[in-house]
Amino acid sequence: MSPMKIVTNPAEMKNLSITFQRAGKTVGLVPTMGALHQGHVSLIKTAQRHCDIVVTSIFVNPIQFGPAEDFSKYPRPFESDCSAAEQSGCDVVFAPAQDDMYPSDHATYVHVENITSALCGAARPGHFTGVATVVLKLFNIVSPQAAVFGQKDAQQCLVIRRMARDLNCSVKLLFAPTVREEDGLAMSSRNSYLSAQERRDAPLLYAGLSSAVDLYESGERSAARLREAIEAACRRATQFSVEYVEIVDMNTVSPLATVRSPALAAVAVRTNLTKTRLIDNVVLGGTF
Repeated sequence: MSPMKIVTNPAEMKNLSITFQRAGKTVGLVPTMGALHQGHVSLIKTAQRHCDIVVTSIFVNPIQFGPAEDFSKYPRPFESDCSAAEQSGCDVVFAPAQDDMYPSDHATYVHVENITSALCGAARPGHFTGVATVVLKLFNIVSPQAAVFGQKDAQQCLVIRRMARDLNCSVKLLFAPTVREEDGLAMSSRNSYLSAQERRDAPLLYAGLSSAVDLYESGERSAARLREAIEAACRRATQFSVEYVEIVDMNTVSPLATVRSPALAAVAVRTNLTKTRLIDNVVLGGTF
């Protein structure tokens, strides 16, 4: 197996991808902001199963952070990230500089309407414009045949799916299941921010979602009752405050009164001490 390459220049990455494809190899992209954990490893493994070459991007995207958010303190353990990516089977790490992705005269952004205004979009205005813009740029630079995203960031997945459809992106989107700690907490780079007390309360998000799944599978279709099951678990927490608990349509992200087709049950909280924002979700009555 060839040693993993580290590429920082977008033009070099573009040319390398063209070289792979001219040689008859398919390219898979795993976009990340680094601080890799087992969830990211699962995305790399998924890309491996579908493509000959796996490119993992590591780029902390400034335009998806709000002015009061954690861009400056977001973890950037680049050397250990590269080691983890290589051990997972990654062929190329693409780690561009901020100035190469957003020159001083950068003036073009991608905005996906409607589905970005609810859930995380309501609390983080502009966030999904930043996500859609950087993902489209990565698609254009890497030209992958497939790209892999984690279902933990469910609304992000829905936004990217809509963008790819509406803008005729020639890439197959793969959505991999959420990877969890033993106690159910969804793996996230931001989990490292949590205090010991907050970490003890954090699994209550998934406990509530699991209660909603159990209710749904027993025949409950009232979104209000399903939300209440999630909220009841969250009320047991002393270390975080709920930002939202919603049951929404998988296509429009509109709140539902009754679940008649696959629906997304989603929750977001913010911890009291470290102000860490945690999100989680499950799909009721179907798959992503």
